Amino acid sequence: MEQVLIILFAIFIASILNILLKKLDLPTAIGYIFTGIIVTQLFGITQEHSDTLEQISELGIVLLMFTIGLEFSFSELKAMKKQVFVYGTLQVLLTGAVFSLLAITLFNFSQKSAVIIGFALALSSTAIVLKMLNENGDIHASYGRKALGILLFQDIAVIPILIMIEIFTKDVDVTTILITTAIHMILFFTLLFLIGKYVLDVYLEYAIKTKNQEIFLLVIFFTVLASAEVAHLFGFSYSLGAFFAGMLLAESHYKYQIEADLTPFRDLLLGVFFFAVGERIELETIINNIGIILALVIAIMLIKAIVIFLTLIFEQKRTAFKTALALSQVGEFALAIFVLAQNNNFIDSKTAQILATIVIVSMVLTPFIIKSLTKLADKVFKEPVIEHKIESVGFKNHIVVCGYGPLGKKVCSDLKKKGFDYLLVEHDLKLYQEAIEDNQPAFFGNAAQVAVLESINIKDAAAVIITFHNLEKIRLIAQAVLDLAPRAHIVVRVRGKEEQEALKEINIDSVVSTVDTLSKEMIKELLYCNI
Repeated sequence: MEQVLIILFAIFIASILNILLKKLDLPTAIGYIFTGIIVTQLFGITQEHSDTLEQISELGIVLLMFTIGLEFSFSELKAMKKQVFVYGTLQVLLTGAVFSLLAITLFNFSQKSAVIIGFALALSSTAIVLKMLNENGDIHASYGRKALGILLFQDIAVIPILIMIEIFTKDVDVTTILITTAIHMILFFTLLFLIGKYVLDVYLEYAIKTKNQEIFLLVIFFTVLASAEVAHLFGFSYSLGAFFAGMLLAESHYKYQIEADLTPFRDLLLGVFFFAVGERIELETIINNIGIILALVIAIMLIKAIVIFLTLIFEQKRTAFKTALALSQVGEFALAIFVLAQNNNFIDSKTAQILATIVIVSMVLTPFIIKSLTKLADKVFKEPVIEHKIESVGFKNHIVVCGYGPLGKKVCSDLKKKGFDYLLVEHDLKLYQEAIEDNQPAFFGNAAQVAVLESINIKDAAAVIITFHNLEKIRLIAQAVLDLAPRAHIVVRVRGKEEQEALKEINIDSVVSTVDTLSKEMIKELLYCNI
């Protein structure tokens, strides 16, 4: 019962803090971190609870990476090879080398300890950076894609860092480990590709045919977790496996519905992750070592930003500047590396705690930095540059048709004949497949869900036509559209005056009555008939 009360208190504190932070236009991550600090100080959290929290919170990062993967197909990753393999490699090697050298010369660490610390500090926070970029829409900006590319390589770089610790700890053959890792990488990608090509679409199709959202969610969760576990079995991180699973579905027509269904779970589990970060903070350690911690946080973030900026120096300097600041913190995986280093006697407990505190403080500062990136860039670069974003859907001033029933088919047919830019959203698999067979620009998804509407650029739509019969469904879709685009031009079809009256409370521009339309058509036919 005591645990339930702690959970209730944590939820209450998190909700209050995040309501206040949202009014100040600050990210929810900060609220969750401070909730973790408050709850830990008031109630204390045992090591057993901490381990459970970390396992749950890792699922949040896995879901985040999966939804990021949904935004990037393999063709897009191929186009990003420079960001991932050139900039990513340079960033990790140069930053790791600089920090390793400083650890030896300034703090007298042994060579092995310095290398472990240096390369751990080279890693950035996937959870915070990608969540922030997702929230502010900059994941498709030029600096956002560079940040994503570098973060992806850092995820891959975790493997050689762990191998390095294993080599330092045990007397193992380096060549054997490298060959084994290369074989594992080939097998992992081959297996994932084959499953994605021949199994995944069929599996999802059967789930959708049940017309049960619970079953659909179960299938998605199984896909995400299975991909993460397969990656882990081959020696890679869970999040890397989830990212590639998302990429397998990036070109699927189900992607928007998947993202819409997963987003609430992802955000709540990321909240648990940030809570776990706050729970790790030891106020006593910070108070006793406040001077050195703050000095090291500033120095590490500054050095890291400079190295990343120099790595990207041949790119647009404004983009390089924003990328460098966005990735200047130290990431969550560094915490795990420091624990591993302590367990293997490379660093003592006090050093491990100070390093962990430095990581967490840098993570706490990150949302504020990312929020201020544009202002900071404007101050440094006097001539602001318009950064073009690469959108996932390229429609603007388009018409959105909701539903492919008899009326939806007629509307789409007429729009196509007249050459209008339009797209169709349909949640019924059979009707969606009919639309695809009819060469309609169709997307599978529930038009009443905000994430689906955002994915089809509803804010830039010229009009929304709702063709469903169900009054409640019309109301839900219309309200969801107006929440995102208050000035949207919405056209709906109703059956009689009662339904028309029921929709008056919603600001719908055009309501077409079936009774009126049929009456006009019948009179038109009567006038043109030959007696």
